[in-house]
Amino acid sequence: MKKLPVGRILIACVAYLLLFILGSSSGAIHPACYAYIGALLPFLFSFVYLYTAANVPCFGAAVILNGFVLIVGSIAGEGNLALLVGLIGLAAIAEFVRKLNGYDTLQSVRRSFIPFAFSFFTYTAHWWTDTEGSLAAAVEEMPTGYADKMVTVIENIPALIVALILTVPAAIIGMRIAERVMKKQAAILTKRKRDLK
Repeated sequence: MKKLPVGRILIACVAYLLLFILGSSSGAIHPACYAYIGALLPFLFSFVYLYTAANVPCFGAAVILNGFVLIVGSIAGEGNLALLVGLIGLAAIAEFVRKLNGYDTLQSVRRSFIPFAFSFFTYTAHWWTDTEGSLAAAVEEMPTGYADKMVTVIENIPALIVALILTVPAAIIGMRIAERVMKKQAAILTKRKRDLK
């Protein structure tokens, strides 16, 4: 097997981390943005995932990306059990789907991206898994009244369910858009499938 392009993979990891930071920063607008932006981020995650999968035609694309975020997040003090379990679990599911469909095919990237697309929700999950601690942190770190707005968002479980459901079509559409924009990466995966026959 060819040596993996470490530089390209590192660029993808940094880009993925920056998207997590962008998503978390949206909370400055309103707590609802932080809670639900995970349903929109797959439109951007898809580009990073397709790029990484094209450069990692074997086990590892999802593990590398989520692992990088988990390591940096833990170093920055953002790690928690929900993030740990969520990022590892989603990466494992994505890798399993890739294995079933062939690591180096475009179809495997499309299908495995659906579970991977939920990754940002593992970052926001602490609002529901550790509500008391999250509210206490908001009182300490955020402007006055922010925690009260958070309570409304946290208690609105139907909106969270809708956001989670919408993540699936966002992942499917996002990947199709990524394929059209990143034709070189999509072509690499398509060519590999032809070469396997």
